[in-house]
Amino acid sequence: MAGDFWSPVILSIQVAAVSAVFVFVSGVLLAKAMAHRRFRGMAVLETILLLPLVLPPSVVGFLLIIAFGRNSLAGRAIEWVFSQPVIFTWWAAVIASTVVAFPLMYQSCKTGFESISRDIENAARVDGASEWMVFFWITFPLAAKSLVSGGILAFARALGEFGATLMFAGNIPGKTQTIPTAIYVAIDSGNLQNAWLWVGTMVAISFIMLLCVQFITRK
Repeated sequence: MAGDFWSPVILSIQVAAVSAVFVFVSGVLLAKAMAHRRFRGMAVLETILLLPLVLPPSVVGFLLIIAFGRNSLAGRAIEWVFSQPVIFTWWAAVIASTVVAFPLMYQSCKTGFESISRDIENAARVDGASEWMVFFWITFPLAAKSLVSGGILAFARALGEFGATLMFAGNIPGKTQTIPTAIYVAIDSGNLQNAWLWVGTMVAISFIMLLCVQFITRK
């Protein structure tokens, strides 16, 4: 029973952690590229990047199946390289969590980068700093609060992902069953004890992470 309870918890944390790494890197790079820039089609591009934030999870899951299913180009390429399809695997859960968590990270990073005065960055460039030096020694530290809070929120969102994960990764115990899908199955089967324990675990983790965001943004 203990193993049955902890398996979804451990799996959820692992999936959310790997997803958070992908989201953090991609969110920082894209937000930095988009901050302080204006070009034709920018509004459309940003709308596409933020769509998973408002789309129903079932729609996100359906689109992931179309994009990475066995009949898609990406799906066939993945199956050729790894000798198995990505759908209904642990990595499918990571992909689903990454997609739905990305908008939170992107928005937070972009807000942080846009809050930095361009004069500070330009002064460093005048003094001979390269673009990478400006980013790592000026931009990144000044936007650190936004980046860290965005990373925490993205981790929390990835941890709680349900709909897209259920459609794209399935609900295989010990393989793709995360806390949200385990709660769904527990309620459906009448196992309210485990359902309450998983719900309590999710509430506790989410509360701690949001509390951390509050402390970070108020410093």
